[in-house]
Amino acid sequence: MALSGIAVGGVVYVLVMPYMSGERKASKRVGNVARVPSRAAVPRSLQIRKQQVQDTIKNTEAKKKSKNRVPLRIRLIRAGLSMKPSTYYLLSCLTGVVGGFIVLVTGSSPLVSLLAAFACGFGLPRWNLARMIKRRQAKFLLEFANAIDIMVRGVQSGLAFSDCMQIIARESPEPVRSEFADLLEQQKVGVPLSSAFERMLERMPLQEVNFFAIVIAIQNQTGGNLAEVLSNLAQVLRDRYRLEAKVRAFSAEAKTSAIIIGALPPCVILAVFFTSPGYISILWHDKLGNIMLIGSAIWMLIGILVMRKMINFDY
Repeated sequence: MALSGIAVGGVVYVLVMPYMSGERKASKRVGNVARVPSRAAVPRSLQIRKQQVQDTIKNTEAKKKSKNRVPLRIRLIRAGLSMKPSTYYLLSCLTGVVGGFIVLVTGSSPLVSLLAAFACGFGLPRWNLARMIKRRQAKFLLEFANAIDIMVRGVQSGLAFSDCMQIIARESPEPVRSEFADLLEQQKVGVPLSSAFERMLERMPLQEVNFFAIVIAIQNQTGGNLAEVLSNLAQVLRDRYRLEAKVRAFSAEAKTSAIIIGALPPCVILAVFFTSPGYISILWHDKLGNIMLIGSAIWMLIGILVMRKMINFDY
C-alpha cells in the first residue's frame, strides 16, 4: 500500500506540478510571443504562394496514391517498349513453355518442370521488365538536369518555354527526348499543360519529374522568374543525384557482404554435389532431407529479405 501511494503521488506530482509552478503558462506565453512576429513578418503574397504550393503538392500526392496498381500497358511504356500487352503475354507463354521443356528434357520430374515453366513464364519476364524500367529511369535522371539547364539558358536568352521544350525534344539524348516529344505532341492536340505533365509523371514516375511538374504548375499560377526557379530545381536534382551516388558508395561494402553471404550456401551445396553426390543425395531422396531443404530455403529467403531491407536506403 505504501508503494502504491508513493506511485500515485508521483504521478499526481508530475501531472499537477507544471500548472502549480506556472511552467505550462510560461511556455505557452513564450510560444505565443515567438509565433506572432513570424506571422506578422510574412507578407500576404508569400502566404498565398505557400498555400498554393502546399495545395499543389497535396493534389499531386493524392493522384499518385490513387494509382497504386499500374497497368501492363503503362509498364511497357515505362520500359520504352512499343509492343502491345497481348504480345507481351504471348512471349511470356513461349518463354514458360521453352523453360519447362528444357527442364523436362534434362530428366527432372513433371512437377519440377511445371514450376520451372511458371518461373520462366511469369517471374522472368516481370523481372526483366522491371530491370528495363529501372535502367531507363536511371538514364532519364542522368540527363534530366542538363535538359532543365537548356531551359534556363533558353528562357534567359528570350525564348519561350515551348521553344525550349522543342529544343530538348529535338537534341537531348534518350529517353529525355522521347518524353518531351510526347509532351509537345499532347500540347499540339490541345491537352492542358497540367494534364500533359500528369501523363509524363505516369510514364516516368520519379520524384524529380514530380518536382518539375509542381514548379511549372506553380509558375503558371503565380508567375515569377522562371529561369531562376528552374536553375534552383536543376541544382536540387544534381544534389539528389550526388546523394544517391554517395549512398551507393557507402552501401557498396554491405551489398557485397550480403551477396557473398547469400550465395555461400548454394555454392557449398553445388560443390558438395559435384564432389560427393552420394553424401548430399539424402536431401533429395529422403523425406526428412526434403523437409530440411525446404526449411533451409525458407530461412535463407528470410535472411536475404532482411539483408535487403538493411542495405536499401530511402533518401
